[in-house]
Amino acid sequence: MSDELLRPEPRIGLGTMGIEDAERIASAIETGYRHLDTAQIYENERVVGRGVERAPVERADLSLATKVWAESLAHDDVLASTRESLDRLGVGYVDLLYVHRPVDTYDPEETLSAFDRLRDEGRVRAVGVSNFDAEQVAEAREILDAPLAANQVEMHPLYQQADLLADAQRHDYALVAYSPLAQGEVFDLPEIRDVAEKHDATPAQVSLAWLAEKDNIVPIPRSASDDHLRENLAALDLELDAEDVAKVESIDREKKLFE
Repeated sequence: MSDELLRPEPRIGLGTMGIEDAERIASAIETGYRHLDTAQIYENERVVGRGVERAPVERADLSLATKVWAESLAHDDVLASTRESLDRLGVGYVDLLYVHRPVDTYDPEETLSAFDRLRDEGRVRAVGVSNFDAEQVAEAREILDAPLAANQVEMHPLYQQADLLADAQRHDYALVAYSPLAQGEVFDLPEIRDVAEKHDATPAQVSLAWLAEKDNIVPIPRSASDDHLRENLAALDLELDAEDVAKVESIDREKKLFE
């Protein structure tokens, strides 16, 4: 896995969709987050960039990721829109650039050749995809000259993605788990609540710990407050035993939030 690029220490990143306050970004970095995830479609790359600039941490110590939206995946549009993203972020490169979704203007050969070019130019350190299934990942890996660093997907106790995780571990790329708390729905799951009570932890911490302890997974929760920023990061101090993991993985309901 591209650990160096995803900064596995700490092994939890920050999803920034909906964050419009640069101080929240700066505060997250001060709290200890080192992997920051944004996207063109979030329309907050300038906010993220300002937060990075204000934080007392060197750019080289951060991992910054963004995503090219579906309407900009033609070869030349990838190049142009990525340069615009870099301008909005106020940086010379991003550590990880994703294909946001394999739809609309996505053409594997044309799109991914542009990603390779950006990596060759030094504007992108690593290439990722998002919302890809295992077959689409395999196709991308075959086409790319660059190693495939990550596939960002919805992943949480109600959508566990066991087959995709096995593929990631077999082929050594990261699964970056968005919506790891299922937009708050994990808080009411009795299996999660039981484990949380056992460890005097929160349901959010149990869900994040369950993800973060697995090889090849980097969860990226969002947070609306400094308290939640700290709470989420503290999930890394929670050690789940085999019984806890089995209880989480015994959840027999499945709910995918995003299509």
